[in-house]
Amino acid sequence: MQTSTSFLGLQVTELTAINLAKVITILCLLALALIYGIHDQRQVIYLCLHISYCVWWLLEQWLFPQRRQQIFTGKIGVITFLIVLLFVGVFYALPGYFAFINLNPITYSTVAAALPLYIFGSLINTSADVQKMTAKSMGAGLVKNGIWRFLRHVNYFGDLMRYTSFSVVSGSLWAFLLPIVIFLLYLQRIIQKEQSMNVKYPDFSDYQQSSTRLIPWIW
Repeated sequence: MQTSTSFLGLQVTELTAINLAKVITILCLLALALIYGIHDQRQVIYLCLHISYCVWWLLEQWLFPQRRQQIFTGKIGVITFLIVLLFVGVFYALPGYFAFINLNPITYSTVAAALPLYIFGSLINTSADVQKMTAKSMGAGLVKNGIWRFLRHVNYFGDLMRYTSFSVVSGSLWAFLLPIVIFLLYLQRIIQKEQSMNVKYPDFSDYQQSSTRLIPWIW
């Protein structure tokens, strides 16, 4: 994490950078639509899924302002700010690029696979965040019931499902670079979080025995 600095006279947090990056993702997708055009339902479905997710992320900040007090609150430097804009804003639109250059009609099986991934992934991720935010606001310690009962990082699992749905819609194996990279980032976070949680919560070891990290019943 870089030392706190100001950007254009304002203190920039990680959350501010991510919010702006989501706007950039929307603009990138709209630009792809203008450049390559709409050839099939593949592009329509992709735009609806990815843009609706970005809009929800931004809307969530307004609906749940407490979220700003719990995540991504660290101040970042200008270099990190620009990296976030490029990585989260542009790289995250990678499946969209492959969706727009794919001229093959989307199949029913692709739609049948992608939509449940997106819907359940979004429900899981949002439910997990809301439950933890509510529990923490009420003074709870380790949250290990409800949707967190069997999976210690269930919010990450839902997020990976959602990003995987974008890659499925795109119809390109290269598009799966996005969920793979996100998985690697989450893997690093999981290792760090579990080390700190093991120290912070006496009952964390018992929670580890009764749950898996990221993949239900596997790991």
